[in-house]
Amino acid sequence: MKHPYPSIYFISTLLLTFFLIQEPCFAKKNQTCNPSSCGTLHNIRFPFRLKGDPKRCGLRRYELTCEDDVPVLALYSGKFNVQSINYNNYTIRLADPGVSDVQLQIQNHTSKFCFDAPSMPHYSLHRYNFSDGNLYVPYQYDQDQQPGSFRQILLSLHIIFLSCSNPVRDTGLYVAEADTSCLNGSSKGHLYAIAGSDLDSGHLKVGCQVKQVTMIFWNYSIHGDKYDNVSYVDIQNWMAYGFEISWLNGLCRYACGSGSGSGCSVNESTGSVQCANFCTYFGNGYNRCGLGIWLKIRELSKVLFPFLLAVTVTSVEAKFALGIISLIILLIFKWRRRHFSVYHIIEDLLQSNNNVTPIRYSYSQIRKMTKTFKERLGQGGFGTVYKGKLRSGQLVAVKILGKSQTNGQDFISEVATIGMIHHFDVVQLIGYCAEGSKRALIYEFMPHGSLDKYIFSKEEITNSVILSFERIYEISLGIARGIAYLHQGCDMQILHFDIKPHNILLDENFVPKVSDFGLAKLYPVDDSIVPLTAARGTLGYMAPELFYKNIGGVSYKADVYSFGKLLMEMAGRRKNLQLNGSRQGSSEESFSQIYFPAWIYNQFSEGNDIELMEDATEEEKSVAKKMIMVALWCIQLKPNDRPSMHQVVQMLEGEAQSLEMPPKPLMCPQDLPNVDRGFISKQKTADDSTNTFVEFEEATSYAIPENSESYREI
Repeated sequence: MKHPYPSIYFISTLLLTFFLIQEPCFAKKNQTCNPSSCGTLHNIRFPFRLKGDPKRCGLRRYELTCEDDVPVLALYSGKFNVQSINYNNYTIRLADPGVSDVQLQIQNHTSKFCFDAPSMPHYSLHRYNFSDGNLYVPYQYDQDQQPGSFRQILLSLHIIFLSCSNPVRDTGLYVAEADTSCLNGSSKGHLYAIAGSDLDSGHLKVGCQVKQVTMIFWNYSIHGDKYDNVSYVDIQNWMAYGFEISWLNGLCRYACGSGSGSGCSVNESTGSVQCANFCTYFGNGYNRCGLGIWLKIRELSKVLFPFLLAVTVTSVEAKFALGIISLIILLIFKWRRRHFSVYHIIEDLLQSNNNVTPIRYSYSQIRKMTKTFKERLGQGGFGTVYKGKLRSGQLVAVKILGKSQTNGQDFISEVATIGMIHHFDVVQLIGYCAEGSKRALIYEFMPHGSLDKYIFSKEEITNSVILSFERIYEISLGIARGIAYLHQGCDMQILHFDIKPHNILLDENFVPKVSDFGLAKLYPVDDSIVPLTAARGTLGYMAPELFYKNIGGVSYKADVYSFGKLLMEMAGRRKNLQLNGSRQGSSEESFSQIYFPAWIYNQFSEGNDIELMEDATEEEKSVAKKMIMVALWCIQLKPNDRPSMHQVVQMLEGEAQSLEMPPKPLMCPQDLPNVDRGFISKQKTADDSTNTFVEFEEATSYAIPENSESYREI
């Protein structure tokens, strides 16, 4: 008997053909490579490889280095010693170099220790640094009985080190008391180690602050959650053994892609990774498409066809009533989503990243630490910054975000971006608050405020601090290193899109910190050109390709351009474009009306000596010339003509004589195409961030409190 629905069967068969399991061939091309060795670690093979091995023998993202016969893996902002690689369960065991192969130092048969002792971890790392999109995850994947699915086995536990000014009586949670007088000669304190998976803000005692977080191996299926009543000897042994992470997640992404309908499984006989697509059918949820596919199609058709037939014969009145009900539900849903979707997005993000650091605070705690928002440090397009103080005594800057027009994406972007960054020249996010419509970010306090208060002439700066040119150079080098880390130091490249003096903060030692990631975007490191729906940034610092697509695609070179404009202002101690006033002692009338990069380039081209400051030494003149030459390279019109930030760091660290004269850059705003000249003319000064275009917004910066001390030349 001929089936009444042959065409539907044919279409279903054709569609499901595209979802059959495919065997990967990525491992076959590496069979000709011999395993590498480093120290006691042998059999280093695909996907891992040693630096210097042929590219075909492994993946660049899994490259190890051999340092003093010790295999090393670069992970986030640290370098960890590789203890072993298990190719059977796709895990790698790592140890912090500060604790590996170091005998526990016990003084007078007690568990006291010194925070600066070589047995302490060098890097802060917790399992919430990882996500499903990373190359590594702190889980071991165990294949379930059902083919094509995996069960995650958690393999890590946190060790949290805290420094307290007073002894803590809670011996049940705080263990391994130690004298921290070794931190400096005069300060006395106590150091504690806490073993656990989480640290609630309520457990943080008065006078205590988190100093370091590290991971250890912990098999929950064997030991469970019983990690109390441990000694510091146990903690040291755990840290010396290291921690395990799985690299199967990244290997699957490389072999099978990252689509929502793709996945992989492990061949039980060969141990190789197999790619699979997943299909859905009633009764068993998600299963791998494979044997018995025709039976599944028949089962699906038996359920689907009667349902479709019943729908087609439904009366018009019933469909009309259903439509009215659906319309009412849709209107209610849209109204509720308009008011609450932003909060749900933020809460979902924070729930999925509920980690030890940064700490989540309630809004009442925010009010308490700021003394009901008593001291305001500054205000910008994203919110207002207040000075605060934690229970431990640490000063912080609390940014209260205003109402967002981007569905909370500015807050999500800043938390997700800066939460994964741990770098000396990037501001540290200490905590956050997301309580209803109230959102706040808690940063480390920068007592010297933002850079724009220091780099301009004495008539323009608003404080009594005059930075020496040597300090200006060190600040510029620190900024370059921070931006280079954002571009290349993480699994994802982070584009800031708002590099300017307002967003460079200075700590008590005038060390620069890149801040304000409200406009930042995350992209895969392999993306040389990134998608951008609208231009974003501050006028005077925005790259030309953000306006004119024919110049080149948007990439990390946009941050290079912004850094070049910033570096030019730092070297010249003046704004790039000023529309009022004149320079004293200049033979040219209304000198400040000249676009500074154009003037300085012409002076270099004509071989004229440039007097950027009075009583400058020859060394200072050489450093100033080097900074200006690097800046001219950075502000080239075409993105391909600009160096990367890694090259910029090398140029700043090198000699000025080794730098070649760059081509003539885009000289002034009048050189831009007429189509946008009216738009450019709106700005009052080159750093006037109040005139915005689409997503241009002034990033929040804060000034030095009025009661701060006066300083001489630093």
